Amino acid sequence: MSIEIISILILLLMFIIGSVLPINIGLLGFVAAFIVGSVVAGMEVDAIFAGYPGNLFVLLAGVTFFFGIVQNNGTIDLITKWGMKLVRGNVALMPWVMFVLTLLLASIGTQATACVMIVAPIALRIAAKNNINPVMMGCIVVIASTAGAFSPLNLFGLIVKGVMETSAIPHEPVLLFLNTTLFSTIAAIIVYVAMGGISLLKNKVSSQTYVAATVEDASESEEVKLTWYRAMTLLGIGVLIVMALVLEMDMGFSALMVGFVLTLMAPKQNAKVIGNLPWTAIFMITGIVTYVGVLKSIGALDYMTELIASVESSIVAALAASYVGGIISAFASTTGFLAAIIPLAAPILQDPTVSSVGVIAAISIASSIVDLSPFSTSGALLVANAQGMSEREYYMKLLKVATFIVVLGPGLAWLVFVLIGVPWG
Repeated sequence: MSIEIISILILLLMFIIGSVLPINIGLLGFVAAFIVGSVVAGMEVDAIFAGYPGNLFVLLAGVTFFFGIVQNNGTIDLITKWGMKLVRGNVALMPWVMFVLTLLLASIGTQATACVMIVAPIALRIAAKNNINPVMMGCIVVIASTAGAFSPLNLFGLIVKGVMETSAIPHEPVLLFLNTTLFSTIAAIIVYVAMGGISLLKNKVSSQTYVAATVEDASESEEVKLTWYRAMTLLGIGVLIVMALVLEMDMGFSALMVGFVLTLMAPKQNAKVIGNLPWTAIFMITGIVTYVGVLKSIGALDYMTELIASVESSIVAALAASYVGGIISAFASTTGFLAAIIPLAAPILQDPTVSSVGVIAAISIASSIVDLSPFSTSGALLVANAQGMSEREYYMKLLKVATFIVVLGPGLAWLVFVLIGVPWG
């Protein structure tokens, strides 16, 4: 048995152990990284350390620190109050407010992960305050970021366009955006219905209770009013968006800097924010990503990708490419994978018997809709900002949803866009 297959089987075993036993899967990731990397593959320890995602650590710590301050001083409660006024107290519509907000941000060029960084902490807080399934809310935010990520203005859309042009293959950016948005919207509806959305629509009492509470409870109204510090915090959110998206500064360091300034304004109020960060979630995520780095170094990810080239039927190869994309992107960089998989799929795209637009749509969707996996950056942000339940409980429930989507998502995308085909494809 090859080392590539062994390493992949160990990854599966880690998930099984982490699901059955109350052991932080990050611990398993670090241990497996050393055993597979050093003992089995003969890698130097420095090479194993090179796979540690220092940038992801800063990102998770920085964003959760900043939004810990935002939550601690009541600014998220203020945003929640405004959001509820926007939908006139209809709790059932709040997930769709978050969906549209994220979709619009992504469509105008905001990177998908950055959209999740901005919206998810607020959305999950709203979910916790209004008895909305927080896993459902988080999934809808990530799916919305996927819906807009293939806009001609967004990074994913630009990557696909660039690779297609380099490979001299005809490409329709607007059709790709239309296909991914349509599929993602339908996926969000399915998640909404399957995870409690119908009960929210039927439960008029919760909406009426919220409205009554905000009107009659004077103390609560006092608590969520706009103060000078909350105004500064709202300004800080705007500054963070400008720093990260307009000036293209690192989001993690930007969040730490803005959070530091807000801490200086009220040091005693924010004294416990650092201690309350989700360190167990950060440890878990960085441990897994470190092991994935070892898999990449020993060629396990390339091994899975190259299997596509051995399939003769273009239709079957497109299905294989979609599933490889879904599985690998659930653990690795979607951005990097898109740049790698499309050139490998060139023989499929050049086959006149299949729609290149459909194949690209299927591969793109399969590789991005799984970003809600807790091992991707977007999924990791959801776990790190979990509200209303423990991080482990949120992680386990999100993992189940991600597994379901990895199993069904790529196949459905292939069925719709390759086998059946849409009228405009």
